Parts: sequence; structure tokens; C-alpha cells
Amino acid sequence: MARGQWAETGMGALVLVAAVGFFAYALTAGAISTRGGGYELHARFGQVGALASGADVRVAGVKVGTVTSITLDPKTFFAVVDLSVDPAVKLPSDSTAKITSDGLLGGSHIAIEPGGAPDNLKPGGEIENTQGAVDLFGLIGQVIRPATPASPAASGAPAPTPAATPAPAAP
Repeated sequence: MARGQWAETGMGALVLVAAVGFFAYALTAGAISTRGGGYELHARFGQVGALASGADVRVAGVKVGTVTSITLDPKTFFAVVDLSVDPAVKLPSDSTAKITSDGLLGGSHIAIEPGGAPDNLKPGGEIENTQGAVDLFGLIGQVIRPATPASPAASGAPAPTPAATPAPAAP
């Protein structure tokens, strides 16, 4: 082989080793420490927005779990979100779960604010206090294009009479 071919082969091997290293890091860094089994919790939301399975569950900004599934309750039409939480994190029974956006165009995660109850949520328990996702684009649209006031005819008030316009003067 020519010297240039050895250099290209060596560089290709180096890139391949780096790619395998990044892949291995992604598998270990992305995993939550629930290998020991994490416990399941449930929460019901009126609106989940862009929340998806695999999204983070955070307490004080620290990842403590993941969203395992999102389903629709056909009776109440609420979204039922199943969470897997690190077994080392014991959440008080009056904790609040809120769907929060990672940024203006980013994904969503669940932020849990621990309450002050003396008892903790049990595995399979439900977080009762929830706050669904906020539609940011809908809010921006309301600010940019506020609702128009109702027409006078719809409210029963007499319609205003148009002001008389003077006739143009003859030349």
C-alpha cells in the first residue's frame, strides 16, 4: 500500500473508534439510575403538549426519572402519564407535577415540586396535584391578535349612526 492509503486507513480507524466511544457514552449517560428497578407513579393532565415517552422527570432541575408512557383515559379524556422514578427519591404524597417546556422550541419535561406531607407516594401511586402544558403559541397569538369586542347588534345596543359626510364642492 502507498503511504497515503495507510494514512487514510488509520484516520478511518480512529474515527470509527471515536464513534464507538461516543455511542457507549450515550448509552451510559442517557440511562437513569433506575436499573435497580425504579418505582412507577401516575399523573393525570388535561394537556400534555409536546411531552413524549422518554422525557425527563426532574426535581429541582435534577433528573430523577423518565416518562414511560402516555395514554388517554377514554372516560375522562385526561392524559394518563406513567413515570419511572429513581428508588432513592422519596416524594411526599402532596407533591405537584407540572409539564414544563425546555425552551421556546424545545421539548418538554415533568417538573415535580415536593410537598410537605409526612407520608410518601407509594409505588403505583398517583400524583394528584398536576398542572398541564401551557400553549405558548396560543398565548402569543392572543397578545398579538386580541379578541375583537362583540358587535353592538349582538349585545342589543343600538348601532351607531354614521356621521354625515359633506358633499364635494362643485368647481
